[in-house]
Amino acid sequence: MAKPDLNTYRDRMDKAISALKEEYSGLRTGRASASLLEPVMVEAYGASTPLNAVAAISVPEPRMISVSVWDKGVVAAVDKAIRSAGLGLNPIVDGTTLRIPVPPLTEERRKDLAKLAGKYAEQQRIAVRNVRREANEDLKKAEKAGELSQDDLKKLETEVQGFTDGSIKRIDEALKTKEQEIMQV
Repeated sequence: MAKPDLNTYRDRMDKAISALKEEYSGLRTGRASASLLEPVMVEAYGASTPLNAVAAISVPEPRMISVSVWDKGVVAAVDKAIRSAGLGLNPIVDGTTLRIPVPPLTEERRKDLAKLAGKYAEQQRIAVRNVRREANEDLKKAEKAGELSQDDLKKLETEVQGFTDGSIKRIDEALKTKEQEIMQV
């Protein structure tokens, strides 16, 4: 076993932050956006499929999203997936097209979205902590194998903890920014 490369762990923590920002792009702040439907998964063809793999998503006007489903047999599944995605959207089915009016945000809906933003942030904090745990396990294995001294092990564990703290701080900052954006009327 070679000495673990800490940059791979740092990169994975950075990916967790990127994933969070990606999820936040789908959280709406009052206007229609195609990215709003990105997290929606549709039960189609015997598997869970991303919405954009079974339909074209467009934004014809600021408060309307249009979803053109390619296969007529999947329209009901797409409708159900959008309704149950927790986005507060109610599609209007028109043949193979779903028109989705984006309602203005109510105070209650803003609070729900802020809660959802918090949930996304917590998922990524957990991901970062899992990377930290894995890094520490790998460092301990390297120490057992004689690749690292105990002093090096402690120094590297401290460095990994530093990455972790920095990543969690960035996640918290992203959450704070998104909550302010959501709560802004």
